[in-house]
Amino acid sequence: MARVVVGLSGGVDSSVAAHLLQEEGHEVIALFMRNWHDETVTLHDECPWIEDSNDAILVAEKLGIPFQVIDLSAEYKDRIVDYMFAEYQAGRTPNPDVLCNREIKFDVFLDKAMALGADFVATGHYCQKSTTFVDGQEQHHLIAGADGNKDQSYFLCQLNQAQLAKALFPIGALQKSEVRRIAHELDLVTADKKDSQGLCFIGKVRLPDFLQQQLKPRKGDVIEISSEAHLDFNKELLPETSPWESQVAPFLLDPNFGKKVGEHNGAHYFTIGQRKGLAIGGTPEPLFVIGTDTVNNVIYTGQGENHFALSKGGLFVANADVHWLREDLKLQSGESARYEARIRYRQALFSVELHATDLGLYVIFDEAQKAVTPGQFVAWYQNNEVIGSGVINF
Repeated sequence: MARVVVGLSGGVDSSVAAHLLQEEGHEVIALFMRNWHDETVTLHDECPWIEDSNDAILVAEKLGIPFQVIDLSAEYKDRIVDYMFAEYQAGRTPNPDVLCNREIKFDVFLDKAMALGADFVATGHYCQKSTTFVDGQEQHHLIAGADGNKDQSYFLCQLNQAQLAKALFPIGALQKSEVRRIAHELDLVTADKKDSQGLCFIGKVRLPDFLQQQLKPRKGDVIEISSEAHLDFNKELLPETSPWESQVAPFLLDPNFGKKVGEHNGAHYFTIGQRKGLAIGGTPEPLFVIGTDTVNNVIYTGQGENHFALSKGGLFVANADVHWLREDLKLQSGESARYEARIRYRQALFSVELHATDLGLYVIFDEAQKAVTPGQFVAWYQNNEVIGSGVINF
């Protein structure tokens, strides 16, 4: 049997994961990660870290496993918080949970676990792992969780083979109801605890307050673009030289095509597809953010969720941002392949075709998708296995 370090978060999922590893006969050690100290922007009643830590201690005592708290706040600030600020300032919408798994749980935390002599690290993620041999080499496969409503494979789409080799996901084959049943049978304090929400290891935050720590308010115009407006593709950004390039080219949003309908406190606080927070009424249909310009500090909006600028036929990922978990399936320039994909957590998979070029990867949708947001991640799958992922450039 192996020595396994569990990231015990104080929630029901990691609690049951630790128990299942014990049942398999492993030596289990529990570590609680404290990654955040600034409580001024945290909604305390949503995810207080002290309560989580106390619950984790109680679970460890109940299971009879060693427990300690490790402080990774410096690494978290450098790799996650600073990344978030930089992305928002550049007009993109980051996904800290994806980066947290790649940079913290399966990097910094993994290193801490290995220093304790661990063979593996385990988490309470709803995903599965299998291992095969290709030409005598181990090939690790990241598979979607058995519970389709809780599948978290998207959040792990940036892991590499070395990280996946050391990862265990004990509850991946279970339904959430089964996890709670086991926790009740064990009389764990976390059995009925609500699932945590919000930023990885921080919880729910007042996002404007959080961002204003670094990104200061700046008054700017809110422009409404009519749904009847005909906007040409921005050919300066992307010359149309192939059928798929025209499907992902960004719209050229220009104030001359619309009218000013209000003001905002900073374009970097908004994201494509956002409806709340504009505080502008009086339109027949609700206004949605269809574009942001952080250089000129302008927000572009359109009426209704069916506004033409909210939907796109594809997206582009620059070569530097393309990641293949299955490196043996990596596309070379000029090659294409069909997969299923998603561009946000819990979104149903949809059919796509990938086209590799010298500049990067074009992901073309069989059916147009709404709110394709730069800075977020696209992940592509084959038979419920994560094959690769990338940061959406446009």
